[in-house]
Amino acid sequence: MPPEKVHLTEEKATLLATLHGRALDARSGHPILGDDMAAEVIDRIDHDFSKTGMNAALAVSVALRARFIDRWAAEFLAAHTEATVLHLGCGLDTRFHRLAPPPTVRWYDVDYPEIIELRERLFPEAPGYHTIGSSVTDLTWLEQVPADHPVLVVAEGLLYYLDPDGGRALLRAIVGRFPGGRLVFDAVSRLGLRMQKLNRPVRKAGATLVWGVDGPDELVAIHPRLRCLNAVSAFDIDGFDRLPPSHRIAARIAKALPGMKRAAVFYRLEF
Repeated sequence: MPPEKVHLTEEKATLLATLHGRALDARSGHPILGDDMAAEVIDRIDHDFSKTGMNAALAVSVALRARFIDRWAAEFLAAHTEATVLHLGCGLDTRFHRLAPPPTVRWYDVDYPEIIELRERLFPEAPGYHTIGSSVTDLTWLEQVPADHPVLVVAEGLLYYLDPDGGRALLRAIVGRFPGGRLVFDAVSRLGLRMQKLNRPVRKAGATLVWGVDGPDELVAIHPRLRCLNAVSAFDIDGFDRLPPSHRIAARIAKALPGMKRAAVFYRLEF
């Protein structure tokens, strides 16, 4: 089959950078995430990946972030073998294949229609796996998802691209629809928004981060059922010893400055 020609812009284009990062990690001498499917898929895409701004050092950060969120997701699925998963802004992520949930789990990958169409050409079908082509903030897509089981919502690299009002409405609708569940995602603070030009893949894609969150209080205020289980700085996750020396030094400096340390945070909410 001929390679898939892909041309994406702004926030949609960032999925190519993260795919590239996971592929670089998989092909490194000592992979962190070991996403072999990403390495296979990237060879089936006709795109100049040198333009994504991704490199080996940034790929370490991409792999560490994905591994951290995978662990939280796997923990929930181990305890809820009949859960529903909403993987929001899935892009070309292979999380379903990495976690390999049992067929009793109903998994929904949700993204713009053109992204879902591309996924369907690149990824195999599997029992329990579904796709929905929609903007995540067009809440009518939720009507396609049964609401009888606990839900796991995974939103890696998504919320900061959403309009704040639309993002809050999305979370409010999900919490109001399901009997209970957990939300796992990363967010940036308002300081993080001001620093976004330092993020080379975001800059190369011409994307803009717009929703900053300054702590869990802002999130639990979205719905009275929400409570925060964890708020972990991106500088506190394990694996930073895998970064190049210059990046490790920068991370240590950032970790020592409270504002910088909270510029990027992983959240785990429950309801």
